[in-house]
Amino acid sequence: MSLEPGQLLDRIAIQDLMARYASAVDRRDWARVKDTFHADAHDDHGEYKGGVDGFIAWVSRRHADVSHSVHFLGNCLIEFTSADVALVETYFIAKQTIPRAGGAGSTMLGELKDGGGGSEAEIWGRYIDVAERRKGEWRTAKRIVAFEVMYAGPVSSLPLKATWAQSKRDLSDPLHAMRDAARARADEMRK
Repeated sequence: MSLEPGQLLDRIAIQDLMARYASAVDRRDWARVKDTFHADAHDDHGEYKGGVDGFIAWVSRRHADVSHSVHFLGNCLIEFTSADVALVETYFIAKQTIPRAGGAGSTMLGELKDGGGGSEAEIWGRYIDVAERRKGEWRTAKRIVAFEVMYAGPVSSLPLKATWAQSKRDLSDPLHAMRDAARARADEMRK
């Protein structure tokens, strides 16, 4: 398969689109999640099927009780059907901790039995997207999440040390402080 001029940069932009989506979900940054979709996009996410605003409302409720979430993206296969449309298949593993049974986060996984200590879930699947470049920017126009397998059980992860930087599901995550530091450093270097 040969690449057309510019497709290498397009591939990087599409892979970045997928990484931005995963990062934004894990940080519960719903504005950034929304920015990965075109306004008229459609998402089939298992329990939710519909437009972007409805998806954001659904996923934010579902993640309200999810104390930890990590999406790991694997293979990202991109097939261009034109200069501005691509079929994108991205493998993922999502690992989530749900502190209590019966919370909104457990609904996608069925009724979890956690023995009072919470549950951990691992979801394997693929995002199958039609990505479109509009006004020079690649975003998702249509998504189907193809689920492969889900595992769930009582929390078995070890506690993290208090002195370690720890992931947060909001703007207090270390990512945001580092983003601010990188921007400040860039401003400093421009002077």
